Order: sequence, then structure tokens, then C-alpha cells
Amino acid sequence: MRRVSYRLLVLVSAAVLLLDQLTKEIIIRNLELYEALPILPNFFHITHVRNQGAAFGILANHALRLPVLLGASLLAVVGICWYYRQFPPERSWLRWGLSLILGGAVGNMIDRLRFGAVIDFLDVHWYQYHWPAFNVADSAITIGVVLLLVDCWRPGHQGTAS
Repeated sequence: MRRVSYRLLVLVSAAVLLLDQLTKEIIIRNLELYEALPILPNFFHITHVRNQGAAFGILANHALRLPVLLGASLLAVVGICWYYRQFPPERSWLRWGLSLILGGAVGNMIDRLRFGAVIDFLDVHWYQYHWPAFNVADSAITIGVVLLLVDCWRPGHQGTAS
């Protein structure tokens, strides 16, 4: 049986979690809810919002949203840790991706436990056309998914464990 090192998973996830929670704390302490700080007018603002649902506000008004989202987060954490150990260290794109996703999932899970909602603050828009606000955890998850896709598309790495 091959011994698996979780060093990368722990370090990257912890860095994402720390940066995510630190930026959210700065937002909470310095901006009122819905207050916006224009960085690039008509394109990018720092805006304090809270998302009670999942991505794009899905399930935001559902009575079971919190238990469902917390359960999904917990399942994701366990699944990522199990999946991570299935692949050798040479699969670095996959391992980095899973590490970023784990850190982001835990960051948003902490918000749901603390506030019942996720703190979002990165507000990208073109005049009145807004992309849903997001945060560091969401960014890490997105980059992690891109890295997983890159890994899958690499020759000889079509999702197979070694």
C-alpha cells in the first residue's frame, strides 16, 4: 500500500482558508451590509453582501437550505480527502485543484455555520449588468475546477488513478 502525503492538501487548503476568512473579516469590520466601495467605477466594486443560497443564490429561500448546504459541504470535504489519496504525486494539477477546492469549500462552510450565509464582496459588473458577487473561497473553487479539467485533458491522465 502506497503512503499518501497530505502536505500539499493541508498547506494549500489552509492558505486559501486563511486568506478567505481574513478578507471576509475585513469586509465585515469595514463595510455595512450592501455598502459598496468603488475600485474601478462601472466595472469593479468591493460590496458587502450575504448569499444565503449556493452558487448564484440557488436554494436561498428554501427552508432546508442550511442543512442541505452544510451536508453537501461536509460530503465534499470527505470526498476530496478520499479522492486526493487515489492519485500519485505526479498528478500535480489534480492535487492542486483538489486542495484549492477543499480550502474554498471549508471557507464557505464556516460562513454558513457562523452567519447562516456566505459573505461575498467581489462585485464585477459592466455598468448596471452585474455578475453575482463572490469571494476568495469561490475564486479558489473555480480555479481548482479549472485545474481538474486541465488534468483530465492532459495526455494519459483521463481521470485514472495510478
